[in-house]
Amino acid sequence: MKTVIVGGVAGGMSAATRLRRLDESAEIVVFERGPYVSYANCGLPYHVGGVIADRSSLLLQTPESLAARFRLDVRTGHEVISVDPVARTVSVLDLAAGDTVIEHYDELVLAVGAAAREAAGHPGIPTHTLRTVEDVDAIGALVEAAADHPSALVVGGGFIGLEAVENLVRRGIHVTLIQRPAQILTPLDAEMVAPLEAQLRSHGVDVRTAVTIDSAVSDAVLLTDGTELRPDFIVDASGVVPSIDLARSAGLRVGPTGGIAVDPSNRTSDEHIYAVGDGVEKVDAVSGEGALVTMAGLANRHGRSVADVIGGRDERNTPALGTAIVKVFDTVAARVGWSERQLAAAGRPHRVIHTHPASHATYYPGAEPLSMKLLVDPESDAILGAQIVGGAGVDKRIDVIAVAMAGGLTASGLARLELAYAPQFGSAKDPVNQLGYVADNLRTGTTRTIQWHELAAAREAGATLVDVRTALEHAAGAIPGSLNIPVDELRDRLAELPDGPLIVHCQVGQRGHTAARILDQHGRDVVNLDGGYRTWAAGEGRSRQSSMAEQDSAAGASV
Repeated sequence: MKTVIVGGVAGGMSAATRLRRLDESAEIVVFERGPYVSYANCGLPYHVGGVIADRSSLLLQTPESLAARFRLDVRTGHEVISVDPVARTVSVLDLAAGDTVIEHYDELVLAVGAAAREAAGHPGIPTHTLRTVEDVDAIGALVEAAADHPSALVVGGGFIGLEAVENLVRRGIHVTLIQRPAQILTPLDAEMVAPLEAQLRSHGVDVRTAVTIDSAVSDAVLLTDGTELRPDFIVDASGVVPSIDLARSAGLRVGPTGGIAVDPSNRTSDEHIYAVGDGVEKVDAVSGEGALVTMAGLANRHGRSVADVIGGRDERNTPALGTAIVKVFDTVAARVGWSERQLAAAGRPHRVIHTHPASHATYYPGAEPLSMKLLVDPESDAILGAQIVGGAGVDKRIDVIAVAMAGGLTASGLARLELAYAPQFGSAKDPVNQLGYVADNLRTGTTRTIQWHELAAAREAGATLVDVRTALEHAAGAIPGSLNIPVDELRDRLAELPDGPLIVHCQVGQRGHTAARILDQHGRDVVNLDGGYRTWAAGEGRSRQSSMAEQDSAAGASV
């Protein structure tokens, strides 16, 4: 049995090494177009920033080490240029020699991943992506060669773009970040990215959303907001597209998302050809439909599972949750499942919960604030997604919620999880438990809430907004037009409340819930502002910035 694997990183190498552990007699050939295999591409931005000083630590294996340990025939500098599924052969170009050879296979695994979106050239300004070791070497050389007061333009505010920005700043480079959508990190909702943008700006990053490159001449680029920049170099992190040329040459089916279509065993429309990695269409865990999910963890997991299938085992993929995390200086952002924006666009009913707990017990030194958002199916109480932004503890909580989703636990069921507790690690009521308590209150009708972006319309319809924080908190920052009656005085001041619907709010939602319970039991029509003043302030501030950015971009375009 001869298995040919196209692609020697992540999914491809996971498939090769797993297959060898299952079958010592198999012939396994790996073709990799680039000069490196099995390297830690997720660590590349951190080598640019000097956090990972030793470049060689990113190069996990070599063809020689793989041959010694696994008896793999790994050929770097070899590009598979076509596939003949009838003859079961691949045509391989030796990039150094210029020769093309035909290689036979019994089973073929395509692990070619995704490629950077094709970007327009920028005359006089070096432009690179940040996906390969060669990219890192080129950017590193540009950083070293930059004159006094160097500057860079990063195009794209997704995960890779944000990591690039942070690490360039660490090297003393002034960075302008532009993003085509109206916010950075679009997998998160608007109010959740506000702390990230604040963190970037606090480190001197010029963040411009709803902005793209309009044109480039000589050593300058003109942005759509009318700004002219002269960066020393450009990092293009505007996204990736599935690499499907080989699949098309083989006549394989491509899914509606543009990725290679596979069954749960990673088999393509040809029974002897499999595909794994970023170029493959996954099954979304929330919708059950095809989706592009470009995650290293999935690529490695599916590489392993395809080896099991080739080795004769009954192995099937589970749907993809899209769990992801990024750190931007001192702020961490993570997500799993769908966002509120996705759910609204799909017309899917959903319930939203915001909380703002601390990373651990507040009486123990070093507690850091968290902002948490949970999306829930109002009928089934199923968890549809979650987002968390903060410092320490973000990773722990998003992983708990991801496991809960994978296990089919309901939102209310989060309240009953028994999680490790000591004051330096968490709280007796862990932040995940707190989400469950709120979810259960909403499920049972114990409380009703309204979202920050629904507040204006509710007030226009006649509702009165009551701030139940202290007078000192109200004076430090308040929602315009709100009536301040502290929750501890509420029972004695009921007569001061006007007739009609009431909306109560506190700083983060907890005192608002108490106030809502008091008023409800006094016969008032009342809802609590979910997430309180903190969520409203983040959402409104982000909305104003988006509006201003869009106006600036439109004005620049008209000029």
